[in-house]
Amino acid sequence: MIRQLSPKEVKNILERGENIRIIDVREEWEYETAKIENSELMPLSAFNEHITKLNPEDNLVISCHHGNRSYRVCAYLVQNGFKRVSNLDGGINAWSQEVDPSIPVY
Repeated sequence: MIRQLSPKEVKNILERGENIRIIDVREEWEYETAKIENSELMPLSAFNEHITKLNPEDNLVISCHHGNRSYRVCAYLVQNGFKRVSNLDGGINAWSQEVDPSIPVY
């Protein structure tokens, strides 16, 4: 089972200064439209090229537009030995609505 984190939970983790990496798996045009500060773009369409940039021991939060693509990436990572993987429930859309309304909804 993939751990689901709400936008507010992720915001609280960031505010506490915990070491997490937010990996955004949307396409570049989506990322340029709306993004979480300090997130890292690793588009799903080229994810196999990016997986080598990830450490299986890192605390990863995977995000996308609504949480579906990121959930699939989470499952893939868990199947490949990653232990600390969470899905941003509702994606950037929920982040915009619950945490930072200055981020455009698209």
